[in-house]
Amino acid sequence: MFSLTAIALITFSLPYAAEAARCSDTGGEYEAWKAEMAAEAKAEGVGKRGIDALMATSYSKATIGADRNQKSFKYSLDKFLSVRGADTIVKQGRSRKAKNAGFYQSLEAAYGVPAGVLIAIHGMETGFGGFMGDTNVVSAIATLTYDCRRSDFFRPHLIGALKMVDKGMISAKTIGAKHGELGHTQFLPGNAYKYGVDGNGDGRVDLYNQADALATTANYLRQKGWKPGQGYQEGEPNFAVIKEWNAAKVYQQAIAIMGAQIDG
Repeated sequence: MFSLTAIALITFSLPYAAEAARCSDTGGEYEAWKAEMAAEAKAEGVGKRGIDALMATSYSKATIGADRNQKSFKYSLDKFLSVRGADTIVKQGRSRKAKNAGFYQSLEAAYGVPAGVLIAIHGMETGFGGFMGDTNVVSAIATLTYDCRRSDFFRPHLIGALKMVDKGMISAKTIGAKHGELGHTQFLPGNAYKYGVDGNGDGRVDLYNQADALATTANYLRQKGWKPGQGYQEGEPNFAVIKEWNAAKVYQQAIAIMGAQIDG
């Protein structure tokens, strides 16, 4: 058995861990932070293209503004459904399901997730691809990692984004939502990197391609615990998995309600 003295000697002889890149509540130290973060990213396996993308980013005031002002999730369920255009999503969703029945059936066969849920998410996130964002993805996710409010949450997504650049899944100029979400169903980059699926069989994962995005969404939900054949309304087994998609209760309820209406 080691003596306390021996343990102390071993403890103090260990090298100190490198200090993590420090967050800030203002943009003033962003350029210095980028250099610190680049060193950490390189140590985690990010290559030259990813590092170059990080160093080309700029502090996104638009992202910070959006992060401080998320009003819609404070709405009642009825207000949220109205504001997000639930009736239109359901109507268009039914039409899309009918026109592409084979595609949605193949996704349900592979992942167990019904068409209604995938279509509701697609409609809610981007209006079926009508608007996928106006903000540089890498700058947005880097800004949120730099910002002290939720730095630990966003850091893995920054690493994911930089590795996506390395692999050619996105570029340093890719545009997405204010919080760095990308593609038809607005995946955060770390999730896109981890759960990405080539849904159209062209040999690459591109979440700006509808087939890839929806296959990736189905894969994500399955990997998070979706139980094929089980219900997804509130109180049923798969409602808990919808919570993995979005933390807001009204959003979860809206997806379940619209999904059931689309599925008929």
